[in-house]
Amino acid sequence: MSLRQLPNLISVLRILLIAPIAIALWHDELFLTLVLVIAAAVSDALDGFLARRFGWRSELGSLLDPAADKLLLTTVFVTLALLGDVPLWLMVCTVARDVVIVGGALIYRVRVGPLLIRPTWVSKFNTLCQLAFVASVVAHGRFAVPPDWSLTLQGALVLVTVVISGLDYVLIFTQRAAAVS
Repeated sequence: MSLRQLPNLISVLRILLIAPIAIALWHDELFLTLVLVIAAAVSDALDGFLARRFGWRSELGSLLDPAADKLLLTTVFVTLALLGDVPLWLMVCTVARDVVIVGGALIYRVRVGPLLIRPTWVSKFNTLCQLAFVASVVAHGRFAVPPDWSLTLQGALVLVTVVISGLDYVLIFTQRAAAVS
């Protein structure tokens, strides 16, 4: 394996962290969950940095990185909702955004053709907000910090960025399809 594949390996490792995170969360191992979520967040930043800094971008990486993010965040939000730690409506919004994005990309692929899309800054910010919210919810359960008002504010920020980034992708897909037609 060459160093060029390192970002892809990091994305695969993030995918492999999903099951241990969900299991630790389900079994109320909140400190372990927090450590694993932080490791996943750091890996997300690291693989992107390496790909950009050294030009180690690849087609596989352009699929693995967002897939890792979507699988991780969907799994964690669903688990937290099942445990009653995240409102059901917020979990539904975060999952629906990803369904809309993936569904839109698939429809575009079938009806228009190949779609090369890079994450937008609002999408990256949304991922950051979701990861920070998840870490805060877990930390609150384990250490009683941050305070409740902070979780409410972070949850609201997640909702706003979910809606804006979801609409952003819908607009991107629509504009690209219109340009091709």
